[in-house]
Amino acid sequence: MATDYDEVRSDVKESQDRSLEALKSANAQDARSVVRELDESDALDDAITPGGEFVAEELIVEVIPQAEDEFTCYSCFLVRHRSQLAREKNGHSYCVECEG
Repeated sequence: MATDYDEVRSDVKESQDRSLEALKSANAQDARSVVRELDESDALDDAITPGGEFVAEELIVEVIPQAEDEFTCYSCFLVRHRSQLAREKNGHSYCVECEG
């Protein structure tokens, strides 16, 4: 008698059907409610500091313009002193670390 080894065994088929029915009957939330909950939790995460307290202050940062003896590396985008200039090519400056 020939045996079809590609055919799904009856015990495996029954367990697949049972697990599929269990998934269908589970009280799963719809995708919109899950996304809404994630958005709400992300909004709360922005205002909480590592200590768990809410902060409603604006941070004020003083921006210092680039000095005449400094350059911005075109590779790493860090502001460096002219002594760290390795080369200039096509109007772009590269630092010693990026050219190293």
